[in-house]
Amino acid sequence: MKEEKNPWQKNDLWTEELDFIKSIIAKTELEEMTKWGGIVYTINKKNVIGLGGFKSYVAVWFFNGVFLKDEKKVLVNANEGVTKGLRQWRFSSKEELQDNEKYIFQYINEAIANEKAGLSIKPEKKEAIVSELLNNEFKSDAKLKKAFEAFSPYKQREFLEYVETAKQEKTKLTRIEKIKPMILDGIGLNDKYR
Repeated sequence: MKEEKNPWQKNDLWTEELDFIKSIIAKTELEEMTKWGGIVYTINKKNVIGLGGFKSYVAVWFFNGVFLKDEKKVLVNANEGVTKGLRQWRFSSKEELQDNEKYIFQYINEAIANEKAGLSIKPEKKEAIVSELLNNEFKSDAKLKKAFEAFSPYKQREFLEYVETAKQEKTKLTRIEKIKPMILDGIGLNDKYR
């Protein structure tokens, strides 16, 4: 079964609930945007909260929710072990939203204050990947090296990871031979999936 690209895209199931949440957000200074196919609210172009409907609930997620006091103990980490700062507050009915309207407003205002105060989790720098075998190819083929250097650091990293995740040197060499024409043609390793 093919995985859904945007599992929060069940907004049509939660129209009334999303409209109710939007009416609360409208009382703040947040600006609505669409990012990653979803509804996101920002301040000074910084993500503060997002909204989305799922199969069994509608959620307000706080991009830096880890910094919220969460006095009601309602926030969950939707992807434990992966998500560092993001926290969700899930609702299964409009009545539940109405019962918590005052608290939702408080949490949103606290998230805005935290954003203004600069509270955020910075992404960790990834360790540089070095491929001796690919570097040897670059030494003997200046055209290949120049073509590789034309890629963004992100795409360069994808090639390096692809080569270096192989366990055997023989496999690494096979992978290098496979990606050389792609590099020379300016095609990123995962471009066909983007």
